[in-house]
Amino acid sequence: MEPIISVKGLGKTYAGGFTALKNVDLDIQRGEIFALLGPNGAGKTTLISIVCGIVNPTSGSVIANGYDIQRDYRLVRSEIGLVPQELATDAFESVWATVNFSRGLFGKAPNPAYIEKLLRQLSLWEKRDSKIMALSGGMKRRVMIAKALSHEPKILFLDEPTAGVDVELRQDMWEMVRELRESGVTIILTTHYIEEAEEMADRVGVINHGEVILVEDKRTLMQKMGEKELSLHLPEPLDKVPEILADLPLTLSADGSQLVYRFDIKSSDTGITEFLRRLNEANIDFRDLHTRESSLEEIFVGLVRGKHAESEQQLTKEAQE
Repeated sequence: MEPIISVKGLGKTYAGGFTALKNVDLDIQRGEIFALLGPNGAGKTTLISIVCGIVNPTSGSVIANGYDIQRDYRLVRSEIGLVPQELATDAFESVWATVNFSRGLFGKAPNPAYIEKLLRQLSLWEKRDSKIMALSGGMKRRVMIAKALSHEPKILFLDEPTAGVDVELRQDMWEMVRELRESGVTIILTTHYIEEAEEMADRVGVINHGEVILVEDKRTLMQKMGEKELSLHLPEPLDKVPEILADLPLTLSADGSQLVYRFDIKSSDTGITEFLRRLNEANIDFRDLHTRESSLEEIFVGLVRGKHAESEQQLTKEAQE
């Protein structure tokens, strides 16, 4: 299936010389939820801004739903909805007026029934006559989403959409995101709440220092790069890891009551059998055990740190040469 967004060789260098994006290639599939992760300053917002036509690229191309973002700018914008990080709305307008006006900006004919459906879906119908300035932060965020969806786009960008939103509203919003995906909208989100990406996304992309360093199916990524922990709770605390276990990947808790064994889930030999055999030889009993897989956040942090270390090594090598 042809991707709904295809980014090829995309680069962006600003007038001051700062390079925000470096030769980015990225395909986003129709109907998926794609999470773009990266630390602050990694290039996430620049990438989104280029695809949405807000920032001009220095090099490369972007095709969105069959249209070139530079050659077919107006057609591309009609296909895309954007919820930016900043809450930018007319404070003195009503909810109904501001959402209806956004639809008109894209040349769409008035459709009160659609706007009503949208406001109900976002739990804004009871606030339709309220001024934006009178709404809570969470409700203002919902208005931003309503504005982005007012012209019925095929692609929706959510740039840190739940920033400043309380837990209950956040859960409601993610339920809405699922419903949008089911209706055929492709969703690209950036978030600092990595557990949300872990729960919601079909695929994950990691960007760092302007480069996309990994794109992978979420489940495959966690299987490939995840680590598991086997935790043993000891009835009698240990002062230190016994000599017979010293060469194993073990950690002893500060109070000596827990041994944690780490192993690679993709390895054919996890070493657990050998670990348990040595425990028996050392006469170490345990009263409980459980396993835990690495979270997406731990994998993400590991990837970013690894890439940073590689960059430092490369710079050191170049300096020596």
